[in-house]
Amino acid sequence: MDGEIDGQEAERSSLYLPSDLTPARIVRPERFDRLSDAAWYALYTRSRHEKKLLTELADRSIEVFLPMREVLSRWKDRKKKIWLPLFPGYIFVHQVDTPENRYRVLNIPGAVRFVGHEGHAERIPEEQIDAVRRFLEAEIAIDPYPYIKVGQRVEIIAGPLQGIQGILVRKRGRFRFVLRVDLIRQAVSIEVDASDVRPL
Repeated sequence: MDGEIDGQEAERSSLYLPSDLTPARIVRPERFDRLSDAAWYALYTRSRHEKKLLTELADRSIEVFLPMREVLSRWKDRKKKIWLPLFPGYIFVHQVDTPENRYRVLNIPGAVRFVGHEGHAERIPEEQIDAVRRFLEAEIAIDPYPYIKVGQRVEIIAGPLQGIQGILVRKRGRFRFVLRVDLIRQAVSIEVDASDVRPL
């Protein structure tokens, strides 16, 4: 869990996590056959429509991933833990990129467009989606981080995140490991020990 937001912001977000969902869970339909030519794509959403789209996409038997983080909401008389999107305004869809499939998704209220260029959605590498999921499953304090282009690339060599590659930065005298999702120009970071990473 990281940070606090006020109660009004929490109310507007309407992102209390359902009891059957975890922030690292990829939602798959009951009848699910993963196609070999399917890939992950980033869907840009209207503000605060991420959770609604998660439900709508799952109801349409589309594999979907909405990474979330836990924050503390401050109300006048109490505090409450809620879940917010790790990458606000984005949700990840796994499907074969065809005009029919794009139309089926974009026809859902709240969906804006797929991230890409010239009318074509661009694939997100599977390893980046898997790395985000592993970050969340590890239950380590995770922060959104400004997307950066420069910095030393390193690989985690110990612990549950072993093998994940990213960038090592220093913040307030401590080392942080930054994982970038290049296509949507977003990044997240966790605190690491310098001895747990190696330069690439």
